[in-house]
Amino acid sequence: MELFLGIIVVTALIFLIWDCVEVGRNDAANLVNAVFGSRSLERRKAVLVAGIAVILGATFASPVMETARKGIFDPGMLSIQMAMVVYVTAYIVDTALLSTYSAYGMPVSTTASLVFELIGASIAVAAFSQMQVTGMPWFEIVDWATVGKVVSAIVLSIVLSGIAGFLVQRMFRIVIRDVDDDHERVRLHGPWMAGLMLTWLVWFMVMKGLKAVPWIKELKKATVENEQLGPLVCLLILWSTLTLGVHIVLKIRGERGTQTLFRDLAIVGMVCMSFAFGQNDLANCASPGLSALWLWQHRELSTAIASKVDIPTWALFGCGVLMVAGMMSKNAQRVTRAAVNTGSQYDNIALYAPKWCRRIARWMLRNKRQDEALVPEARRDEHQKRVHFDALRAAVIMAVSASVIAFASGSGLPVSTTYVMFAAVVSTGMADRVMSRGDADRKIGRAIWVVFSWFAGAVLAMVASALVATVIVKLNIAGLIIAVAANFVIRAVVKKRSAEHEERHHIEATKAADAQEGPDRLG
Repeated sequence: MELFLGIIVVTALIFLIWDCVEVGRNDAANLVNAVFGSRSLERRKAVLVAGIAVILGATFASPVMETARKGIFDPGMLSIQMAMVVYVTAYIVDTALLSTYSAYGMPVSTTASLVFELIGASIAVAAFSQMQVTGMPWFEIVDWATVGKVVSAIVLSIVLSGIAGFLVQRMFRIVIRDVDDDHERVRLHGPWMAGLMLTWLVWFMVMKGLKAVPWIKELKKATVENEQLGPLVCLLILWSTLTLGVHIVLKIRGERGTQTLFRDLAIVGMVCMSFAFGQNDLANCASPGLSALWLWQHRELSTAIASKVDIPTWALFGCGVLMVAGMMSKNAQRVTRAAVNTGSQYDNIALYAPKWCRRIARWMLRNKRQDEALVPEARRDEHQKRVHFDALRAAVIMAVSASVIAFASGSGLPVSTTYVMFAAVVSTGMADRVMSRGDADRKIGRAIWVVFSWFAGAVLAMVASALVATVIVKLNIAGLIIAVAANFVIRAVVKKRSAEHEERHHIEATKAADAQEGPDRLG
């Protein structure tokens, strides 16, 4: 028993490092989408800035950490050994799943993956544990109310991000039109627009995303919870103050300030989004491994499973650094490129979508009018790289996404950064009418494929976790070795096939685009 527990905790800690990197390769790749797509910053610089914010946000991950650790299932109904099997199973499946999706440039929710991996593994373990002997129903191991709450939060966050992204983008586009760097127009409307976006960010980041911080609690009592003020008055005061501040800054900076206003807002939004990501998604890769370590260290205590895990700051910091390392990988660039192309303002793009998804897209577009797009004229930057978004749209994507994620983090709910960001990219593209022109069937087909893969990934995560947990429970150390070996084999096969797929598809897409655009095509 002691040997088995020791091997499990070592395996869990190794996979903890691995999973942190995989989360960085997939989910974190979305953090720089808007800023990179608008060429507000080079990708390397964007990753560096976002990475610092991710690490800072990771130190505030405790509320979400507890939800992910024991909110999905009740570890107190299992022995320490069985609980540790659940945690290590989640890692074995998660790293294989994330690696597969990232290799093909597909965004996947690490939050949804974790939830369904814990469900599948805990149910399988419960079915073969003492619960079965005592006659207790195996499905009671899962806290279905919490699962429903988390899943509902994920779905609601997607809907809110999509609706807010579309409405805000259309409203701002009507005012600014396709000249987001015009001095007179931005000087007139920029302050109240920027003040509004900054108000969202401050409100959700400070009042929601950081509500567990002591001095934030005191601030809330003195303002929002004050009977004489209330949230509405506080919001109006905050908006007015920030609007005045932006106006003063633009007055001082002059034309340079108006030309870079929305670019700067996009970068600020990325920082806030990255902070919220580190706060929320750290639980996805850190919670199982740190929980397994805690159980092993306190295995002599009968109350160890039910106890609250105190995570040291250095451990959270280290996990944040590992996620940033994953953001710099080749697979992360692949995920970023695919997401940016899905919402690109260019009519012709290099993007893979299955034939059946494109057929559905064509059916959806059969009676769609190809109205003139509301975006600026397509252009390239000084390095001849395509500018897929203008700065205004990038700012809206980041502000809306950061607000939704920060709100969920403050509520202790692990929602999907991937889903929220993708919904914002697609909805703002719809608002700008870039999803109905040119390769519209390819863009919408890709969106359909991504959404389908989200649901398929959740089912796959649950079934695979149940199988892996069953093998480990039945065969102990031998089962663990088999599961880890299967993980390595899957990764090796996926790496080879994804590279072939990427090369073949890029060549095909480039040839097709060359026939439409000529030699100036850029994939």
